[in-house]
Amino acid sequence: MRLFVGVLLAGLAVAPLGLAGPTPARALEAGVPATEKLTLETGGGPVSLDVEVARDPAMRERGLMYRRYLPENRGMLFDFGHAQTVLMWMKNTYIPLDMIFIARDGKVTHIEENAEPLSEAIISSQGPAFAVLEVNAGVAKKIGLKPGDVADHPLFGR
Repeated sequence: MRLFVGVLLAGLAVAPLGLAGPTPARALEAGVPATEKLTLETGGGPVSLDVEVARDPAMRERGLMYRRYLPENRGMLFDFGHAQTVLMWMKNTYIPLDMIFIARDGKVTHIEENAEPLSEAIISSQGPAFAVLEVNAGVAKKIGLKPGDVADHPLFGR
């Protein structure tokens, strides 16, 4: 489950990964999560990821819960629709994650590295966040991501 602003949430259903290129409609019919491109502009250069975008309450509620694997270049982008203090947790989430909190303009505001699987400890955005990007634990450090770096995706008008 996910928790934000006092409301419990979670991620997206477990689905087979690795099928290449289905359209979003076909992907959903086949149970394969559709992805979109997101680029993180870091001091070390751009890093491209394929992200599932959780735009509605049901998708935000389920997040990455119950999944046992996330490919290295994948993630989930949570769209909260407006900037707010976001509180998350790792209940029912088996994959250790980095949580990247992002402002409306795409700037990274806070990074919570290596969130502990299955933990009910609250993880705060430590200020307003418009979106949260979840990736495998260690990715933020590996790519040298820091607050102030920028996420490039249509959600941020980029």
